[in-house]
Amino acid sequence: MSLNGTYDAGNPFALIIAGKIPATKLYEDEHVLAFLDIQPQSKGHALVISKWSKARNILEIESEALAQVMAVVQKVAVAISKALKPDGLHIAQFNGAPAGQTVFHLHVHIVPRWEGQAVGFAAHGQGQVADADALAALADEIRAQL
Repeated sequence: MSLNGTYDAGNPFALIIAGKIPATKLYEDEHVLAFLDIQPQSKGHALVISKWSKARNILEIESEALAQVMAVVQKVAVAISKALKPDGLHIAQFNGAPAGQTVFHLHVHIVPRWEGQAVGFAAHGQGQVADADALAALADEIRAQL
């Protein structure tokens, strides 16, 4: 999918916002939702999305929505850092399929990294699905730092 197109209200993140698909939530307010990725690149891999913007990518998002998302990215990144003590944090946002975007609702990845771990970003949505109980326990650890 290119950078241009129309927003699909049936995309997975829109369905999570609507409560039609479950998510392991880390943080939520009236504007933004942060949750653990079900196919994590690393332990604690989180996603942050706007709940009201229908932007598919950074070219389309309203400045206000982007500011709200990025403020939560920082808040959740701090909590992940305190909870998991990674050696680094990979913060990423992809735009268009050729750039690695697979869900066309703007989202930001927060991926903890440890020394010796590969830095590359595998194709999103192609990793192993995480155990739901393990994600819930991990979310408790991270939420305790918010």
